[in-house]
Amino acid sequence: MGYMSLVLMATASAHKHRANPIRKVVTMLQKMQEKVEAEGEKGQEMFEKFMCYCKTGVADLEKSIAEAEEMVTELPGKIEEGKAELTQTKADIQRAKEDRAAAKAAMSEATGIREKEAATFATSSGDFTTNLAAMKKAIAALEAGLGGSFLQTESASVLMGFVQNDAHITDIDRDDLTAFLAGGASHGEQMQGADMIVGILKQMQDTMTADLADVTKAEKTAIAEYETLMTAQTHRVDALTKEIEEKTERIGKLGEQLVGMKEDLSDAEESLDKDKKFLKDLQAGCETKEKEWAQICKTRQEELLALADTIKILNDDDALEMFKKTLPANEESFIQLQVSQQQLRSQAAAVLQAARRNKNANRQRLDMVLMAIQGKKVGFDKVLKLIDNMVALMGREQDDDDKKKEYCEDAFDKNEDKMKELVRADGKHEKAIAEAKEFIKDAAEEIKALTDGIAALDKSVAEATENRKEENSDYKTLMANNGAAKEIMLFAKNRLNKFYNPKLYKPPAKEELVQVSSHDAPPPPPETQDYKKQGEAGNGVIAMIDTLIKELDTEMTEAETEERLAQEDYEEFMADSKEKRAADSKAVADKAASKGDTEDQLAKLQESHKDILIEIMATDQVKTNLHGQCDFLLKYYDVRKEARASEVESLKKAKDVLNGADVSLVQMRTVRFLHRA
Repeated sequence: MGYMSLVLMATASAHKHRANPIRKVVTMLQKMQEKVEAEGEKGQEMFEKFMCYCKTGVADLEKSIAEAEEMVTELPGKIEEGKAELTQTKADIQRAKEDRAAAKAAMSEATGIREKEAATFATSSGDFTTNLAAMKKAIAALEAGLGGSFLQTESASVLMGFVQNDAHITDIDRDDLTAFLAGGASHGEQMQGADMIVGILKQMQDTMTADLADVTKAEKTAIAEYETLMTAQTHRVDALTKEIEEKTERIGKLGEQLVGMKEDLSDAEESLDKDKKFLKDLQAGCETKEKEWAQICKTRQEELLALADTIKILNDDDALEMFKKTLPANEESFIQLQVSQQQLRSQAAAVLQAARRNKNANRQRLDMVLMAIQGKKVGFDKVLKLIDNMVALMGREQDDDDKKKEYCEDAFDKNEDKMKELVRADGKHEKAIAEAKEFIKDAAEEIKALTDGIAALDKSVAEATENRKEENSDYKTLMANNGAAKEIMLFAKNRLNKFYNPKLYKPPAKEELVQVSSHDAPPPPPETQDYKKQGEAGNGVIAMIDTLIKELDTEMTEAETEERLAQEDYEEFMADSKEKRAADSKAVADKAASKGDTEDQLAKLQESHKDILIEIMATDQVKTNLHGQCDFLLKYYDVRKEARASEVESLKKAKDVLNGADVSLVQMRTVRFLHRA
């Protein structure tokens, strides 16, 4: 029963396969045709996306290159302009400082000249006033007929000194006046020559009054000119100081702009080189991809044409008729020869079909073995060899997957470690760059504050010096005036004592006595009537003079104390200012040096940071490439390994079947087929 069932089943199977032997081939060709067309559509979509990327990328790169070339062309000129402006600004500052120093020197020189002129005027005007007063008294005395009493007054002595030294008096007039003032003439002669002396004195008075007016006018003119000069020079100094401050600030801004433009130029040049290389590579890659795609399309069309022609040939009626004629004539002998092999083929095919239904199986490989098993003219030896080759191939594939998995995991670990290291370095550089920028900003502000402080200190020193000069000048004037007033008061007191308190009278020094005694003393005034001294009143006047002298002494003592303290304060202020200016100037130099060092360090940090960012991008690109190479394998490694093991197991089972195993299974399946029939 079993043998007959097997024969009947094999016969039915043989008829089934002979009923349409080419149809399976045509179906397979049609599937291949569909697959090629589907792959072509997918490839076309991917190619269009790639070409869109090429178009967009090339346009973006060309735009970036044009912008960089424009910057590379324009920035050197702007940098040179900035350098030229920086040099010119520094020269302008130096010129302004020199002009300001010259203006201050001119002011100082003008002040010195003005002080000398004022002192000269004070002396001259004082002499003129004293001499005019003496002349006025002399004229009044002569006109009143009191010439003799006048000669005994101090005014006569003053007038005598003036007459002897005045270059404007003729020798004749000088001799007449000298003779008159010396008292060499008798009273009658004096009265006769009084009119002449009065005339000479009035003429001298007019001349001296005119001279005093001229001197006073000249002094007022000099004061006005001095004030005009000082006002103009002060405005000039203020304007030059403002110019120096503004241009110093401009130098700082120019320095920052130059550093920024140099960095931009360096970045633009580097970017230009990279973009040009990238553009060249991209254009070459896109051109290559177009050529490859054209060749792929050509090859695909040729493949589709070959498949279509083959299908057309196999479906031709003449071809089908010919295939029928070429089949073996003795069907029974064919059945008897093929029945046992066909059972083995079917069983092995069933094993592979079951493995093929696994969604993770490599159906292409299994289909290849199935085709070999189902092929009538292919012997078991070839099938077994094919299975062995497949198993060996999958073993090699598994080894490749193992090695690639190990490589990918190691590469990802190294990439992650490197990225962490780069990120840490990037963070450190960003922090260092921020700190450097903050330090540079603070240093610039501190330098400006110190520079402003130095300028303000210089201004304060100049003002203090000017005030000290004015105070000292006022002090000298006060002391001179008070001293002169004291001398006059002492002289007046002594003169009163000579009359009211002879015992307290102090005669002039010997030199003065000699000078006075060089001429005969004037005769005593004529007695007119008895005179009663105003002793009480005279002593009251002397007491008042003493009080005034005491007040002058007190004022002069206070002035001396104030002058000494003011001078000490001024010298202390100048010493402190000098020390502070030196310290601030050194601080400016130190901070400027630190700022320059930090700017150099910042430039190096920025360059290093740029390199780190480039390396981060490169490392990230490596990671992206690793994902492209490894993600599929790592994700489906276990699945692929399991599917490959399952395929190997299925191939080995199929091989065992072809080697004669599981015959009982074939008999059982044959019985089932028989019962179904």
